[in-house]
Amino acid sequence: MRSDEPAPAATAGEDQLFQDLHAEASAEEIESLCMRCHETGTTRLLLTRVPHFKSIILMAFECPHCGLKNNEVQSGESIQEEGHRHELRCTTKADLSRQVVRNGTASISIPEVDFTAPPAKDSTLTTVEGLVSRFVEDLGADQEQRREAMPEVFQAIEAILARLRDALTLPEEDGAEPSPHAFTLVVDDPTGNSYVENLCAPSVDPKLSVRYYRRTREQMVELGFLNPDADEAQWTEKERELIGKKQRVNMAEEMEAAKKLMQEMRQASQAKEIMTFPSNCSSCSVRCETRMQMVDIPHFQEVIIMSTTCENCGYKSNEVKCGGAIHPRGRRIALTVEDKDDLSRDILKSETSSFKIPELELDMLAGTMGGRFTTIEGLLRQVHDELNERIPFLEGDSATAERKARFKAFLARVADAADGKVLPFTITLDDPMAHSYIQNIYAPDPDPNMVNEEYERTFEQNEDLGINDMNVDAYETAEGAAASQA
Repeated sequence: MRSDEPAPAATAGEDQLFQDLHAEASAEEIESLCMRCHETGTTRLLLTRVPHFKSIILMAFECPHCGLKNNEVQSGESIQEEGHRHELRCTTKADLSRQVVRNGTASISIPEVDFTAPPAKDSTLTTVEGLVSRFVEDLGADQEQRREAMPEVFQAIEAILARLRDALTLPEEDGAEPSPHAFTLVVDDPTGNSYVENLCAPSVDPKLSVRYYRRTREQMVELGFLNPDADEAQWTEKERELIGKKQRVNMAEEMEAAKKLMQEMRQASQAKEIMTFPSNCSSCSVRCETRMQMVDIPHFQEVIIMSTTCENCGYKSNEVKCGGAIHPRGRRIALTVEDKDDLSRDILKSETSSFKIPELELDMLAGTMGGRFTTIEGLLRQVHDELNERIPFLEGDSATAERKARFKAFLARVADAADGKVLPFTITLDDPMAHSYIQNIYAPDPDPNMVNEEYERTFEQNEDLGINDMNVDAYETAEGAAASQA
């Protein structure tokens, strides 16, 4: 679960088409047919990038003959790897002012009102209050006709309208008792291109949760990525068995290939060589090289360090992957940083690890920033730079002066901590895979400032990590099948 998402990298084509919002961007004007008076009007198009967020297409139509005006926002992003489901608990007026990017493929629901709005034809950039007000306006448009023609439907819709209007009367602050009009807003977008503002960024917002999910076959059909008739006649029981056997044999082949690669990397590591292989730049898609080396961390385990540099656009990235088997238990490491020497300790934060520093009010979820192998000082500086560049809705008119000042003060505290001006503080890594590490400068003796704690993973953690679906017996069967075929 992540409540703040980094902006996806733009491709070379997007860099040419989409302009930065804070740049001197100019709109392109196109003559268009007015759908009210059928005269010629003007449509203005602006292809731009919202700072730290995504590429969008802004469209504004105006007819000088009849005065019709229309504004529309469309996503300029490609479909994401997974669908996103945002759930926001609205209890105060501040929640009603949260900004919402609703893609045209997103459905909106309010469970307390038994209300669901299907995907719209167009995308919108609005607020929670704007969404609810739009629903009230749309539902109430034909109520006079329903009163005469369908009295029962009229009464049912009036009840929904009354509850939606009550939802717009939330108090200024949370009281001792929850507001009777509090509600939950659910934004479900199978393309992953919708967004709900996090008022507590960069920390976790207690009122906002984001769940990532694999799209269903029906959703893929609706998005146009799958033929409705595809594979329906082919999925017989016999063919499923054949596909299952093929997958098991392929699993053994892939595991053998992985073992061979690990052996080659160990040999290269012993010879102090760096392996190089071709890849594509995630920013401009031009071919570049990725360097990879295996490093043995004393008193810990082997890790794989990968570095990519693009000579075309200058993009650089570094990532750390942990090797070895899955640890049977999770691990939580807490270190009290007391002086500047502690800031020089090596730290490995795996991609499955969350970390927090209560003194700085910093709490980052697993998956944030990926895997990093650096020092504590280096990690803090990377956190500072990432948050300064990738938090949406903190530039321009969308952010209030109070939020900007609070976030600026937070970044200053992170920078001071990296400089050793905020001491002591405690950094905690919580890794259910036990692949994270903080250097023990007293090794092999215990570190008096560090606490290591192992714990049993929950079913939900195993589910998120895919451990519940692992079948070791199937792999052993696949190995036997591959060996017999050989």
